[in-house]
Amino acid sequence: MADKRIEKRKDFSYYMQLTDATTQQLIGHLADISTGGFKLDSDGPIPLEKEYNFHLVLTPEVAAKPFMVFKARSKWSQADPIDPFVYNTGFHLIEMPPRDRDIFNRVVQQYGKRE
Repeated sequence: MADKRIEKRKDFSYYMQLTDATTQQLIGHLADISTGGFKLDSDGPIPLEKEYNFHLVLTPEVAAKPFMVFKARSKWSQADPIDPFVYNTGFHLIEMPPRDRDIFNRVVQQYGKRE
């Protein structure tokens, strides 16, 4: 699989869950992140090209509001190479209000660490 990403992703150093904004069902937690997308670790496979409205709880270090909602699309999914009970799925951000984009970029800077 060719890596088409412009910005290198950073490992994610903080446990942040992503839930479905409509159902509140847990989808997974952030594993690595860039300004254009992220890798999510989940308990099961996620269908490719599926659009999600994600709900992300925010910390006071990155925003004055408690959460944000944004859309992302799954681009690839595979079993984790180390833990066979975890699935890794790559997502591309597709819709986010400009103010929330600034917050997302702060999340990348605050909790993302270089490999």
